[in-house]
Amino acid sequence: GNVISALVDGRSTHIPYRDSKLTRLLQSSLGGNTKTLMVACVSPADNNFDETLSTLRYANRAKNIKNKPRINEDPKDALLREYREEIDRLKQLLLGRGDVPQEPSAPSPPPPQHP
Repeated sequence: GNVISALVDGRSTHIPYRDSKLTRLLQSSLGGNTKTLMVACVSPADNNFDETLSTLRYANRAKNIKNKPRINEDPKDALLREYREEIDRLKQLLLGRGDVPQEPSAPSPPPPQHP
């Protein structure tokens, strides 16, 4: 309960994953950089009522956790991608105004030389 409360709250500086074996196992999924799907297994049998109720309460609290997954990307690759996007955007801007010549598909051969 403490881990989920700390994750849902968002203001906690320390998440006590080690307080529970379950939250320790789920550490990378609960508060990490992932999209997570939780499946709660419950039983209709009356002798499993307490376990089912506990599972449903845990799942109900866990669904309030909001992860912010992002693509793991090398900073240099990210910078290159941003530069390429900026170059493409600027090319489109210039082409829209007609200020930039079209790039030739292949270099033209040099003109023949006459003595």
